[in-house]
Amino acid sequence: MSGFLKWFFVFISEMLQGFGLIFGGLWKGLKQIFNIKNYISIFKAYSTNFGALGWVLSVLAIVLVIAVYALIVFLIVLAVRKYLRFRHSIVSNEDLLEEIALLQRQVLKMTKEKDEIMAMKVAQMGLPASAAGAAGLSLADGSMAALAAGGEAAEAGAETAVEVTEDGIVQTADRRFSKLMEVDSFYRNYTPPEYDNEITLEGIVDRYRNFACSRMNLFYDHKTIRLFLAGMASTKLIILQGISGTGKTSLPYSFGKFLQVDTTIASVQPSWRDRTELFGYFNEFTKNFNETEVLKRIYSSGYNNDVNLILLDEMNIARIEYYFAEMLSILEMPNADEWELDIVPNTWSTDPEKLNKGKLVIPQNVWYIGTANNDDSTYAISDKVYDRAQPINLDSKGVPFEAPDTPPINLGFDHLDKMFKEAFDKYPISQENLRKIQQLDLWVIEKLRVAFGNRILKQMGLFVPVYVACGGDELDGIDYVLATKIFRKFESLNLAMLREELRELCVYMNKSFGKNKMNESIAYLERLQKLF
Repeated sequence: MSGFLKWFFVFISEMLQGFGLIFGGLWKGLKQIFNIKNYISIFKAYSTNFGALGWVLSVLAIVLVIAVYALIVFLIVLAVRKYLRFRHSIVSNEDLLEEIALLQRQVLKMTKEKDEIMAMKVAQMGLPASAAGAAGLSLADGSMAALAAGGEAAEAGAETAVEVTEDGIVQTADRRFSKLMEVDSFYRNYTPPEYDNEITLEGIVDRYRNFACSRMNLFYDHKTIRLFLAGMASTKLIILQGISGTGKTSLPYSFGKFLQVDTTIASVQPSWRDRTELFGYFNEFTKNFNETEVLKRIYSSGYNNDVNLILLDEMNIARIEYYFAEMLSILEMPNADEWELDIVPNTWSTDPEKLNKGKLVIPQNVWYIGTANNDDSTYAISDKVYDRAQPINLDSKGVPFEAPDTPPINLGFDHLDKMFKEAFDKYPISQENLRKIQQLDLWVIEKLRVAFGNRILKQMGLFVPVYVACGGDELDGIDYVLATKIFRKFESLNLAMLREELRELCVYMNKSFGKNKMNESIAYLERLQKLF
């Protein structure tokens, strides 16, 4: 044990001696730097040999050294001040967070007290406990007026007998869907228009382009309209993206005017967090469903044969996965008969005719068009949304041109769907191009570890034939899908380390598909090389 203590004493002594040398050396260095007396002695010893130029240079050297030391002291003082200010900011933020937490606790306490007080008020009105609970829920949202109105309604309806049949249908005289009931009433005496069943897809492109120019002063090129129609054939969700002022909102709006069926516009708000903002919600206290124009348009589409467009303007100003998640899942179901949206959990005898056990069937003649800007005020659109949608890039303003006055048309969904199916049969992707796409898929998997996926290949098989039927070229359609749906996935990779692979991919595509054939894809890949 004594041997260990001797070793430990010597070991620690050597270590502490090292620390002593460090601090002693630092002190000696500082003492040497600021030894003014020594500097004066040195100056006196050498100044006797100075000439006129030597005196000038010596003075300049002394001034320069003093300036350097002054700068060092200034930087040290500045760093200390910034640290103290930063520390003060952190302390202030912590105090602010504590104050916010305290206010939140007080708000929760006051909300609870308010609910208890209003529950007592409901009890005084003579409502049952279940209604009191609903009243409390309504009050949590600040619906004071709704409480008073609901209390009177409950008193008036207390005498009304409510029965539930064996099928679970609530027998009541109350109506909770006012707008949808209006739709039922309108279509009882509805006479559909005479649809133009002779027009072709290429004719739609030409006539809509001339209509937009002559009647609405909007200018679109043929390619943009072809992409729009081909996107409608491949998916029910189309995303129009690009810089502001290129006609993203005007395109679906004017297309609705062209079909004489106005597009329903839903302006997305940053506060949208769930589906209620888009489809509405049932108020348990007032027993009314707050219907939106989007819900009304989807419901009315089940009655007509029109081409119905719903515009989600500025769709990525809120997270699309929050408010549109349920619809994304529904549109992915392979069987269209299963496209059902849960509206309410039960059935009333007075519900609209097309609500089946509280569920609404999503008709096939409805398309959702979203506009998206990419800036600091918006959210990035996730791969999950992009894979289910067809993005269309509008990156340039329309070039004005002269067009004859062109009236709108009446286009039936049945005829449009028939033209899509005829295009699928008449203009399928050639076997040679399919083989090249499969080889490209293998190349991308090997070099970049990115796969196409069956969903994208299926959409390409629907998109390209309709693009060709609208007057486009097959390779142009393939090129556009590759650029917007497949190569777009490269942005999530570490492209700074993959510049060489991207160059090889451009060479491979020119070699496989032909030089100057895949311009959209190659331009996009070259842009990725420059950005990253």
